Amino acid sequence: MMKLSRSLLSSRSQLSEKLLAGEANYVRDGLKSHVLISQAGMSTTGHDVSAKGSLGGRIFAPYYVYKGKAAFSVDPVLPTFMKLDSGDLKVKRKGVILLTFAPAIGERKYDWAKKQHFALSPTEVGSLLTMGPRDSSEFFHDPAMLSSNAGQMRKSLSIKANADGFFISLSEYSTCVQ
Repeated sequence: MMKLSRSLLSSRSQLSEKLLAGEANYVRDGLKSHVLISQAGMSTTGHDVSAKGSLGGRIFAPYYVYKGKAAFSVDPVLPTFMKLDSGDLKVKRKGVILLTFAPAIGERKYDWAKKQHFALSPTEVGSLLTMGPRDSSEFFHDPAMLSSNAGQMRKSLSIKANADGFFISLSEYSTCVQ
């Protein structure tokens, strides 16, 4: 850790010297350790984002996984924006990764009428991306959290590492008395 911090400090001083001397046009040009700088960002200022959330006419297709007991799809849902009177955009609804699960009803047949949805927030996606080969994660959602029906239904998404992949399980619990 000390080597890394010394390396970053020396790189930072080298960068300052190069930027002041006009030898580097970009920050990454002045750093010998530019591989440590993240290229991804969350800002939408440089993109052509419409109020409906479309990103320059690009279309994002779902990714399907078909297995013996169930199938599921992973579908990115872009955020939607609201245009303010000043011309600025405000986030109306945050983006999610929508997981859709369908049970198997036979060999290579799935009942998409009984599908269940689970929406992963960007924070939850981040925790999934940082999972190691022996880690597991579990997420709990209450679909009616902000309504009078809060607590009556709960969804649980469990992801556990196996030797040859991950085991994904979606459970739905209902405490509704009829």
